[in-house]
Amino acid sequence: MNTTSNAIGASASAQSRFFQLGLSALLGLFVIGFVGFAHMDLAHNAAHDYRHSMAFPCH
Repeated sequence: MNTTSNAIGASASAQSRFFQLGLSALLGLFVIGFVGFAHMDLAHNAAHDYRHSMAFPCH
């Protein structure tokens, strides 16, 4: 009984971790990709400053 419940818990944990990593990757792509190339000065400058703080080449 213990083995079965541990296997189910480990599977759910791995699925949850994969889902969280996927969502954080999408959020990162959105911030760097879409907001960074936005025409709104405020959004562009915020993403630009963040890229510089993380040593990400942007120009």
